[in-house]
Amino acid sequence: MIVRNMNDPEVTQTTYRAHGGGIARMILTSSFMKGIEFLAYAFLPKGNTLEAHIDPVEEIYFILQGGGRMRVGNDEKDVKAGDAVWIPAGDVHSLTNNTEEDTVVLVVAAYPH
Repeated sequence: MIVRNMNDPEVTQTTYRAHGGGIARMILTSSFMKGIEFLAYAFLPKGNTLEAHIDPVEEIYFILQGGGRMRVGNDEKDVKAGDAVWIPAGDVHSLTNNTEEDTVVLVVAAYPH
């Protein structure tokens, strides 16, 4: 069993600027998982944007707090706490926090079948 807390030293050492507007930490990675690329925690301050980008893995953004305007491919929708957004591998996606609070997102990335 592997248990990681988002404040463990091996997790905090992975903190990075995510796509121009967020701060992210890799909680679990493919260094030991076989079907999942990573589980990450992302923090997006109000007014910031995770810039449009493409990933080679499919992802799920689960909004834990806040929300904003999510774009996946040609679709755009408002998202809020409790929403899960599926992002197919290779689709351009972005998230703009247009709310009055910070947005927190749990990101799961997995290899497509």
